[in-house]
Amino acid sequence: MVMDQVNFVNGKTRVYGIVGDPIEQVRSPEMVTWEMQRRHHNALLIPIHVARDEFDSVMPNIMRIRNLDGLIFTIPFKAQAIAMAKNLGPQASQIGAINALKKHRDGEWSGEIFDGMGCVEAFKRRGISIQDKRLQLIGLGGAGSAICVALAYEHPRLMRLFDLNPQTIERMVKLVKKISPQTDIEVGEPHSEGVDILFNASPVGMLSDARLPLVAEKFNNELIVFDAIVMPENTPLLTLAQDCGCEVVRGREMMLGQISKIVDYFFAS
Repeated sequence: MVMDQVNFVNGKTRVYGIVGDPIEQVRSPEMVTWEMQRRHHNALLIPIHVARDEFDSVMPNIMRIRNLDGLIFTIPFKAQAIAMAKNLGPQASQIGAINALKKHRDGEWSGEIFDGMGCVEAFKRRGISIQDKRLQLIGLGGAGSAICVALAYEHPRLMRLFDLNPQTIERMVKLVKKISPQTDIEVGEPHSEGVDILFNASPVGMLSDARLPLVAEKFNNELIVFDAIVMPENTPLLTLAQDCGCEVVRGREMMLGQISKIVDYFFAS
């Protein structure tokens, strides 16, 4: 390599993008690109900031880029992006959202969602079992719905669900009952009393947002607290949990849990 060039991108590089609004909080460009390069793929993932009110008009043009082979979707586009996939994977079909869109050789696009798989994988890597545990899940958007379904497959004792959209709650309650009939389900304002693990899958606490996703001044130190947000790494929720002596699982760990699966998906024939 000569001194005036880099060795990780050239004219043959295949391009992937992560689409969100905002976009500066994402860690996928560096983490997914690293995994692609580690596997010797001439590819990289770039951040793409699309305004919410321009998504439907902008995305069809982006998808026409000839050397673009895949997209990842983050807040707030995971449910909206499903319309762009001709075929859906099993998780996306159940949840009604995607976070990965892959272009096939015939030019068709297929979609799947990996957030839930990544969340469960993060807990498995920590040696934390979800089976028979009592869970509080806040937020049932694209990522939250995926996490909800993945948690249900682990057969917890209790799942307490909260979201601002009552239709979403109703749909997820039906899904959890179908997946894990023995799991008790509660719906209502989120709190940490009577649960073993608290999951935040809402955007509350992202970037410079200093709010907590629930009303709390302290937690029992036996509570395990997870936050799907990746930036900041220590969200207000996780900072409070650590101050109370709780074990925490970070959004970065969920991202690591799904990166390998996303790259597998992108490059499978």
